[in-house]
Amino acid sequence: MPSHVPARLRKGRTHDADALTRVFLDARATALPYLPRVHSDADTRAWMEHVVLPGTEVWVAELPGAGGAWEPAGFVSLDGQELEHLYLRPDVRRRGIGTLLLEKARELSPGGLALHTFQRNTAARSFYERHGFTAVAFDDGGRNEENEPDVRYRWSPSG
Repeated sequence: MPSHVPARLRKGRTHDADALTRVFLDARATALPYLPRVHSDADTRAWMEHVVLPGTEVWVAELPGAGGAWEPAGFVSLDGQELEHLYLRPDVRRRGIGTLLLEKARELSPGGLALHTFQRNTAARSFYERHGFTAVAFDDGGRNEENEPDVRYRWSPSG
């Protein structure tokens, strides 16, 4: 797919659970192969449908797919000022879609954002740092179910 094709954003809906679960699982398998799989695909899909989609503000980035139908390329999930999830399909990375989703998160939370990412996820850490986030705390992994050391980031509009 040409890189000049713009993505469009729309609000996430319950019927997106299958597609967003696939984005989530594929992104993690590609970018974070060292993470243990702590849930089955079916449990992850149920979590997406019953927890993420109804319990957070979800926005989906779509690109035209085969036959012209729009297909999810990534999503962002917010809970107030907490950026819970930002995931992209592996085949659409480095095309501005993550930035588009992050800009939407900033629009929805203009007072600031905070997030956790794994310390070993250097691509995500670089992405957030390029977009003005600052590391404010490091954890040994005891706070997440993967038991993987993470880092807390914050962004505020004042810098």
